[in-house]
Amino acid sequence: MEDRRPTLNGVRAAAARIAPAVTKTPLLPFEWEERHYWAKAECLQQGGSFKLRGATNRLMLLDEAERARGVVAFSSGNHAQGVALAARRLGVEATIVLPIDAPAVKREATRALGARIVLYDRKKQSREAIAKRLAAESGATLVPSFDDVDVIEGQGSVGVEIAEQLGAPPPMVIVPCGGGGLSGGIALALPESRIIVVEPAGWDDMARSLARGEIVPMEDPAPPSACDALQTWQVSPLTFGALREAAAEALTVTEEEVAEAMRFAFRHLRIVAEPGGAVALAAMIADKVDAPDGSVIVVSGGNVDPELYGEILDEG
Repeated sequence: MEDRRPTLNGVRAAAARIAPAVTKTPLLPFEWEERHYWAKAECLQQGGSFKLRGATNRLMLLDEAERARGVVAFSSGNHAQGVALAARRLGVEATIVLPIDAPAVKREATRALGARIVLYDRKKQSREAIAKRLAAESGATLVPSFDDVDVIEGQGSVGVEIAEQLGAPPPMVIVPCGGGGLSGGIALALPESRIIVVEPAGWDDMARSLARGEIVPMEDPAPPSACDALQTWQVSPLTFGALREAAAEALTVTEEEVAEAMRFAFRHLRIVAEPGGAVALAAMIADKVDAPDGSVIVVSGGNVDPELYGEILDEG
């Protein structure tokens, strides 16, 4: 198998390739503690998260025979929608392996896009094993959510857009991190910016991996978290390598801090942020990072269950 790694040139090529198929999401200005910041609102992306970028780049690079055999992906919901939407547009059949406890809003949106859904129990079954078996049985192409060069380079288009919109790289970018596809891609796209990745408390495998200098998997049992989009059991050598080479730093936030960030996004930015999409903003307003004036905070997704969202807003 070819030993490929994501690169800055690859990210730039992906950004140009997918530009007609994705939304150039806005940078929303806001102030915090007398400094000026920007929120990169990927919650306003088609499909409700940045995941459309990587999925579109990966599927655009399939040849005719591969498109005819379809694709298989596994996801807690956002990557599922990204793959399903990209596949529908390109006329490719998509099968998505989803956890039975995925938010209903994500599951139904994926189904509405025409994808075939296969449910699994994340406590008892391996989504990777199920997806590999399904792909082997049909000859379909497996499209991982972050452990893939083309997916990472597609996600990195967020960083390319940020630099274009600002006219220069920002001093710092604070990014939600699950498997690291988005943060790794942004780190490649913005080598001059300081990269801060943020994970939910107890799901900090990237933080521990960066601290140890080697990949450290999650230990079972892991704590419950509303940040379903960031519950990754082990990061990829590709994403870990990109973040380590960028000297990225890592932080964690609590469930309460995430909820407060969701309320802040609603009240001050007028956007809907799902729990996993709000962790970078949570680190910011909880004063866990001293971000320079002009820094960018990525709000990576907005696919939150309406009932949960209403409860969180009411709590504040």
